[in-house]
Amino acid sequence: MRTIEQILRAARTVAVVGLSNKPERASLEVATYLQQQGYRIIPINPAYAGQEILGETVYATLQEAANVLAPTGTRIDIVDCFRKAEEMQPVAKDVIDVRAGCLWMQLGIENQVAADLARAAGLDVVMNHCMLIEHRKLDARAA
Repeated sequence: MRTIEQILRAARTVAVVGLSNKPERASLEVATYLQQQGYRIIPINPAYAGQEILGETVYATLQEAANVLAPTGTRIDIVDCFRKAEEMQPVAKDVIDVRAGCLWMQLGIENQVAADLARAAGLDVVMNHCMLIEHRKLDARAA
């Protein structure tokens, strides 16, 4: 199991499940910050499928995104989830299916069954942590 620091330093591509284009939503704030830090953001939200958020095409599902990215050799390193805790089990199964490296449940989201499924498949799991906050901690340590 890698540490949060190791996960963030190794990652290049972050799929954001539940990414919204509404400025007041935490998902957009976090994704914008991560993109500014050099991560490629892959938006996942069936409500916006086919549109663009942060200059990236929005996909309805993780599998659809993975299918489009595969021919380019792009792997999803982290799946950052802005979903309710009770919705995380099917998301965890999707994360496993696309062979992402890490299931990340944002601040306030915990689902032990989903975490156990992902860990059993060899994925790193982070629960109840914000990627923006954790990344800023890395920057503070590096300064």
